[in-house]
Amino acid sequence: MMMCSNVLLNQLRPMGSKVMAAPYLPHCTFLPALCLSTSCVRNGRKKSSQYSSVDTGKYSSLVKSVVSSRTSPQTPASLEEEDRHIYGPVVKSKPPSEPARSTPRNPYPLLCPTKTPHPTLPENDEGIPARITLQRGPGKSVVPSVTRILQQTMSPEQSFYLERWRQRMIAELGEEGFKEYTLNIFRQGRCFHSALESILMPGKIAPEDEGSSELVEGYIESVRHVLDDIRGVRAIESVVKHPSLNYLGLVDCVAMYRGRLCVIDWKTSEKPKPFLRNTYDNPIQIAAYVGAINSDDNYNYQVENGLVVVAYKDGSPAHSHFMALDLCQEYWTRWLLRLEEFAEKKQLTSDRH
Repeated sequence: MMMCSNVLLNQLRPMGSKVMAAPYLPHCTFLPALCLSTSCVRNGRKKSSQYSSVDTGKYSSLVKSVVSSRTSPQTPASLEEEDRHIYGPVVKSKPPSEPARSTPRNPYPLLCPTKTPHPTLPENDEGIPARITLQRGPGKSVVPSVTRILQQTMSPEQSFYLERWRQRMIAELGEEGFKEYTLNIFRQGRCFHSALESILMPGKIAPEDEGSSELVEGYIESVRHVLDDIRGVRAIESVVKHPSLNYLGLVDCVAMYRGRLCVIDWKTSEKPKPFLRNTYDNPIQIAAYVGAINSDDNYNYQVENGLVVVAYKDGSPAHSHFMALDLCQEYWTRWLLRLEEFAEKKQLTSDRH
């Protein structure tokens, strides 16, 4: 029996550390079972592995990094290089731009404390409306206009749509056709304002312009119901200047509209504009004119309201958008912000040169 145990031990030792040492072997009576079990494991059919077909040479570095007990060889630099190789170079986005300011640095008041409003201003004022002309030329200081300031501080979105409209019109009409179209628009506007001036100023005769009556006939019919509510014209086609904020503009009309003194701006449009927001920067323009009149010593009264009138060539009723004092104050704040933006751009341009 002892001989059998020794023989079996000598056969099992070459199999490695998984075989139990001699002192722990069970009694020899169990050895036949042990021999049978070992024989079955060694002689049994091996189960195929799903990894048997893997090219271990190709993925040797990956296998080593996975099974290695050492710290992973990956570093922040190697990870960045790996991401660059897989996803391409990193595109660094621009830092977020400074949020738009909602409060001007110089909150100049819309109303002038030294002037008093005229709520009881007579509607039938027989005085001659003010009409101050613009003085330009050598020796005169160059003061930016409201129109120029608004154009140079237009939002990117508004600039995009304006440019897209211009390109579409050029594609339809051609370069020369678009120039002619633009000149006709200006001509219509000039004739429209001249016709309104002859209506609002008694005794004023509109200048003769061949075909002008046909050009403005529809527009005049469009604003007729608005003209019925206008009385007491105080100024027409008159220059206003803000002495402290240093800008000027040409006011279409200052008059009583339904009993309230207003700065009135006449506009023409080929498309309906039933809401004030459809008029883009026109409300800001009105607020700029209101503030200028209230600070200009050439006008001995104060205005608190505005009116944007949009006329249509086909004669359909014009849309009139009344702006009370609170709304004028809101757009006055926007104007002050645009004015500061214009000054900043002008300073930047000056520094570059």
